[in-house]
Amino acid sequence: MSILPHDVSVPGWPAVFRGSEAIRAGLVTKAKLRGPRFQRLFPDTYVRQTGKRPTLAERSAAAHVHARGHGVLSGCSAAEVLGASCGPADAPAELTMPRGGRSRPGLLVHRDRLLADEVQTCRDMSVTTPLRTAYDLTRRLDLVEAVVALDALARRGGFDPAELLRLAERYPGARGRAQLPRVVDLAARSSESPMETRLRLVLVLRGLPRPEVQYPVLDDRRRRAVWLDLAYPAQRIGIEYEGVDHTRPEGVLRDVGRYTWLVDEDWRMFRFTKFEVDGEPDEVAATIGRALGVAPSPPRWQ
Repeated sequence: MSILPHDVSVPGWPAVFRGSEAIRAGLVTKAKLRGPRFQRLFPDTYVRQTGKRPTLAERSAAAHVHARGHGVLSGCSAAEVLGASCGPADAPAELTMPRGGRSRPGLLVHRDRLLADEVQTCRDMSVTTPLRTAYDLTRRLDLVEAVVALDALARRGGFDPAELLRLAERYPGARGRAQLPRVVDLAARSSESPMETRLRLVLVLRGLPRPEVQYPVLDDRRRRAVWLDLAYPAQRIGIEYEGVDHTRPEGVLRDVGRYTWLVDEDWRMFRFTKFEVDGEPDEVAATIGRALGVAPSPPRWQ
């Protein structure tokens, strides 16, 4: 569902809009607002009913409409709008406001100071910049999810993860800043997905050597490169996270040729899915440890 305006007289109509404005413009009546066509998310803030739960992007757009220019999308909402999705699908929309407003079901309001260079416009909405968004998320998430957020936002925002520490110097007494050096140390902005980051951390936090991220294996004959999610080049070990894209017919067919060539080039390839990364992380680390000849250790979260 689009969250862009369809009628300039009422911003966001009919996707995400203020009910009172739509009524005044004659686009809808109070009775129709209460009917099956629309869903109220926040006071006087409605979305078009699709039969599905509104996505985080749609809920974030509704929060922006609800704020009426007095708040800035932040946290998971900012990451979503910026194209660096890293939060759970059921995460509440988030706003940072200097004053007024309050949290409510589905909406988390933060009271915090934002400097001018920490805010930008994206898709016609005020959001915290990728760097500021990373600063907010990495201070409150657990270590793994903090690194996931920093990887995604650094890649999208094009900043060096170390810039996070420089931003933190502005706020010396901020809560949660103690873990930032560890998060920055573990970050890799070349990581292409949250699950790829989680897979990397399954290995690193269990004492295995840090793999190369997005490592190119050169095919001189075809004059191309095959990129591996993770790799230990000296041992010719490649590790891939297989997401939904790899299960579609086109993805399966494309992967067959890649893996055949890599095996022919004496690479040992290991492929994992969300079931192993989320459900059997110790076994994942043990498998790669055996290939490396290194015994993994208990995970270190600090």
